Amino acid sequence: MEKFAPTQLAEDWDNVGLLVGDRSLPVKRVMTCLTVTPETVDEAVQRQADLIVTHHPIPFRPLKRLTTDSMAEGLVWQLARAGISVYSPHTAFDSAKDGINQSLGTRLGVGELESLIPQEDGLLEVGAGRFGRLPEQQTLAQFVSSIKIKLSIESVRVVDGGGAFVERVAIACGSGGSFLGKAKARGCDTLVTGEATFHTCLEAKAWGVSLVLLGHFASERFAVEALAELLGASFGSLEIWASARERDPLSSM
Repeated sequence: MEKFAPTQLAEDWDNVGLLVGDRSLPVKRVMTCLTVTPETVDEAVQRQADLIVTHHPIPFRPLKRLTTDSMAEGLVWQLARAGISVYSPHTAFDSAKDGINQSLGTRLGVGELESLIPQEDGLLEVGAGRFGRLPEQQTLAQFVSSIKIKLSIESVRVVDGGGAFVERVAIACGSGGSFLGKAKARGCDTLVTGEATFHTCLEAKAWGVSLVLLGHFASERFAVEALAELLGASFGSLEIWASARERDPLSSM
């Protein structure tokens, strides 16, 4: 994991690396997931996982106690009792050379990808967010239709920035509305992200930048499935799988 998504790529506010567990313990079974939830913990316990590699950290903020009085504390307690360790790459995975934003941009057909916010060493292939160009101009409707097919999702939410075509596209997985200013500064006409606040949507429309909101889950879940395949190929003697029970908590009615 350190080779694939070095923890120094993580944001200063993040909590990454080995968060629960004993480094000396052997590992035979590994489960990847987007988020540690009651469902993913139950699956890990039932399948006797030794390690969970989760995109979203748990704990994320410091815990003053470890009881079952809150969900986060209770899940950590349950994992510790079962002897299951937890590792999270989070924003290091987002920003890695072959991380989530790079993979998402590639899946959506965006070429010439560079980091929206390169690391201090100036390398264009690592850093926060991505931006690049489509091979050909598309209307926003055409671009959205292509996204739904490529990501196998039924719907997205859109802010129409009013431009005639989509060509220069920024990518920011998860809650990426804060990248709007950087996307505009890079000359992007469209920002694809998981979710953004109402006021960010208003700001995007005022600036003439279209937003395509995939949903937080859809913008990142595919990557933990790919990570399970990558780890499985790297450690053939281990049983490694992506959580089968994990679901998007949001649904349409």
